[in-house]
Amino acid sequence: MNDEKQPPSKTGRFSILRSLWYRSRAEALDDAEAGRSITMPIESGVPPLQQVLRRLAMALLVLAVTTFLVWFDRDGYNDNSDGGVDFLDAAYYATVTLSTTGYGDITPVSDAARLTNILVITPLRVLFLIILVGTTLEVLTERTRQQVRVHRWRSRMRDHVVVVGYGTKGRHAIETLLGQGIPKDKIVVVDPQRKIVEAAGTDGLVSVLGDATRSDTLRKAELQSAARVIVAPERDDTAALVTLTARQLNKRAAIVAAVREDENVPLLRQSGADTVVTSSSSAGRLLGVSMASPHAADALEDLMTSGSGLDLAERPVTKDEVGRSPRECTDLIVAVVRGNAVFDYTEPQAATLRAGDRVISIRQSVSIS
Repeated sequence: MNDEKQPPSKTGRFSILRSLWYRSRAEALDDAEAGRSITMPIESGVPPLQQVLRRLAMALLVLAVTTFLVWFDRDGYNDNSDGGVDFLDAAYYATVTLSTTGYGDITPVSDAARLTNILVITPLRVLFLIILVGTTLEVLTERTRQQVRVHRWRSRMRDHVVVVGYGTKGRHAIETLLGQGIPKDKIVVVDPQRKIVEAAGTDGLVSVLGDATRSDTLRKAELQSAARVIVAPERDDTAALVTLTARQLNKRAAIVAAVREDENVPLLRQSGADTVVTSSSSAGRLLGVSMASPHAADALEDLMTSGSGLDLAERPVTKDEVGRSPRECTDLIVAVVRGNAVFDYTEPQAATLRAGDRVISIRQSVSIS
C-alpha cells in the first residue's frame, strides 16, 4: 500500500490550477522530462489546422461586422484626405482600429459615431484581440498543459496494466483486456518506436516512448504501482530483461510474458514472470488442432476472442455456489483454482466448491458498452 501523501482531489473547474499549485520543483522537472516521452490520448477530435481556420473565420467575421457598422454610419466619420468615407475607407478604419494601430486619418466626429465606437467597436476590438492572442497563447502554453496532464495522470495512476510492446501480441492483448471491461485509462503502453507510440495515443491509450529494459522508462509508466504487466516485445532476450527490471520495480504485480521459443520459458520464470506464453508452440498446437478438427479450432478461437460468442473467464465462487458441484453451477466450469493449485472439474479435489475458490468457466459473451 502506498502511504505517500497525495495531493487533494483534482476535480472541478480549478483542477489545472491545483495541479500547478501542489507540484514541487522536483515534480515539475520530473514531469517536464516525462512529458518528452509520454504521449497522452488526444483530447479534441478537431485537427489543429481546423481550429486555427475556425478562429481566423471568427476574426474575419468581427472585422466584417465592424466594417459594416462604420460604413452604415459613414456620415459621422471624417477622412482627412478627401473628407468622405466609402466602403474601402470603412474597411481600412475597421482594420487599423481592431488591430489597435489607429493612424488617426479617419476619425469619428459625430456623437452617434463616437457612441458606436464606445459601445460596439471597442468591445469588438477586445474580442478581435482575444481571438488572435488566444490562438497564440494556446500554442505557447501547449507544453505547460502537457506537463500538467502528465502530472495529474501520474499522481492518479494506481493498479493499472502496463503493456510492453504494441505489436501484434500487444494489440491483441489490449483488445482482450478491453473486452473484459478494463477501461482504456487503466492501460499504459511502452514501446521504443515513436510511430507505434503515436499510434497507441491515437487509439486513446497513454503511451511511453523508450527502452523498457531501463528502469527510468518503466517508472514513467508508473509500473511500480501497477497491478499487472504484460511483456510482449519482439525478442525473447528483451522479454527476459524487461521482466527482470519490472519485477525489481514491483514485487506484487502479476507479470505475464510472451516468448517465441520453449527453451526460454525457464529463463522468463526465473526473471520473475508469473505466467509465460510460448507463441510459436501455441500457434503450432492450434495448427495441429485445425488440421485434425477444424471445428474444434474454431471453438478455441471463439473462446480466446472476447465478445465473439463464448468467453473463457476466471471468476470467484459466489455464495450460492459454495458447497455445490461444478456441474451444478449455471456457467460451464472447466477448472477450479484453489490456492496455487488448479484442478479440472473431473478431479476429486474439485468435487465440492469452497469459499475462496476461483473457477474457470465458459459463458456467453457480455457486450461492453
